[in-house]
Amino acid sequence: MDFQVPTATRPPRTTTSADGTTIAFDVHAPGGDPSVGPLVVVVGGATNVRLHSSGFGDALAAVGCTGVVYDRRGRGDSTDTQPYAVEREVEDLAAVVEAVRPGSTAVVAGFSSGAALALRAAAGGAPVSHVVPFEPPYRLPDSPPLPADYVERLEAFNAAGDRDGALEYFQVAAVGLPQEMVDGMKGTPMWHHVAEVAPTIVYDGYCLGGDDQSLPAALVAGLTQPVLALASTGSPPFLVEPARQVGALAPHGTFELVEGDFHTAPDDVLATRIAAFASPAG
Repeated sequence: MDFQVPTATRPPRTTTSADGTTIAFDVHAPGGDPSVGPLVVVVGGATNVRLHSSGFGDALAAVGCTGVVYDRRGRGDSTDTQPYAVEREVEDLAAVVEAVRPGSTAVVAGFSSGAALALRAAAGGAPVSHVVPFEPPYRLPDSPPLPADYVERLEAFNAAGDRDGALEYFQVAAVGLPQEMVDGMKGTPMWHHVAEVAPTIVYDGYCLGGDDQSLPAALVAGLTQPVLALASTGSPPFLVEPARQVGALAPHGTFELVEGDFHTAPDDVLATRIAAFASPAG
């Protein structure tokens, strides 16, 4: 199947974060009314841009939620401001919520490393009412090992302006793809599209804890919000187990498996479950 670079059908909305960074986002609301239903903000993982989640935004609107997908800083139509800190991304998320529903809170659904950011935002005072972390890739003792200098190496690629090198290193060292598979991806439209946001891959490393990407048990145990940790039936144990532990550690947490494929599940399945979780009886 040929890779199709996602394209926007409308200009994004924008808001300004606390440090002046412009954050671009799209609103998918029932009937076009962003005041309808639970507000669900989607936090993408490494290399994700908002257009990758447009279908999920539509699925959320179809079940009565107002879904918001946004470009994290340095990606898509959002700008970036240095120096980077995870706290700046928490402020970005808060700015998006305020732009869509001033003075309100949101259900925050984070995917992969975006789930780690969602958990950090919930613990860090962002206007988060519920948290849905989908397969945060924390490294447990029996997980595939991560190089001890992982973040340092990514920073070095960024300093050299080597986007292809950063993307290749991420795919091999963090994702665990075979080198020959990564070599076959180089030069393709998909590779060039993803390489555009390669400098932000290190941001996800920081969201996960830097070089030590173990599960932040104390942070999760201190959450006051309801937490629904999700994982796919098609994912291996090293992706399922961190979600299971997050659901067990959170004081108001649960864990569920949903029918899906490797590190993903159908948009309608996820949207339906999130809508039920966000309802007063959820």
